[in-house]
Amino acid sequence: MEQRDMGDAGLLEAVLFAAGDPLGRDALAHVMDCPADAIEPLVEKLRQELLARGSGLTVHRVAGGYQLVTRQEAYPVVERLSQVTERRLSAPTLETLSIIAFKQPITKPEIERLRGVRIERALAKLLELDLIEERGRKQVIGRPILYGTTAAFLRCFGLESLSDLPQLPTTEDAAESLDEEQKAILRESLARRQPQEAPAAGDAGDTEAAPTAEAVPREAAEPGAAEAKDAAASKTQAEQQKD
Repeated sequence: MEQRDMGDAGLLEAVLFAAGDPLGRDALAHVMDCPADAIEPLVEKLRQELLARGSGLTVHRVAGGYQLVTRQEAYPVVERLSQVTERRLSAPTLETLSIIAFKQPITKPEIERLRGVRIERALAKLLELDLIEERGRKQVIGRPILYGTTAAFLRCFGLESLSDLPQLPTTEDAAESLDEEQKAILRESLARRQPQEAPAAGDAGDTEAAPTAEAVPREAAEPGAAEAKDAAASKTQAEQQKD
């Protein structure tokens, strides 16, 4: 009787609250004992009821499922929880996580080349928080471990899948936010990366036909040198036999 008074939307709210983590459509259908295609309308009904009563919660689709989360409007107050439990990522750790998210699967040496610093502490922190995981080993010398993000990463950042990650800005877009000095440094860096220009077609034949001095044997460079060398060797041998 109490379940009927509560209604299906209220039961769904209780299930999502108790679960904590996102639940997929099939899992919810099993728990709610209803057809899978009835879950989407029921979720929307719950979302509207929460909004109508001014609740600080809403239902969000994340990591391939549905989760009961706080509304964005409540963030300034909810943020104060960090004063009780500090779980905020440091800037270096967040930078490491960003590289893994956009470049995964990626190895530790590859991340360190991009960041220019060692990342042992940042990597250990991300593994501890279950934001990243090992994804096997790269088939190169040394077989370094590959890292990628987890479902906890999707939940933490409110993403349904990795395709929801924002697009990285192009070089041109990034350059628009730089001052003149920074733009000059960027142009210099890009110029160093460009391959050297190939020799002109008219010069190619000349360059190919002219071997270096080290490549030309001395005997070939000095006519008669080989004959003189052989004669000197024969003379030395004759003198030794005479003695």
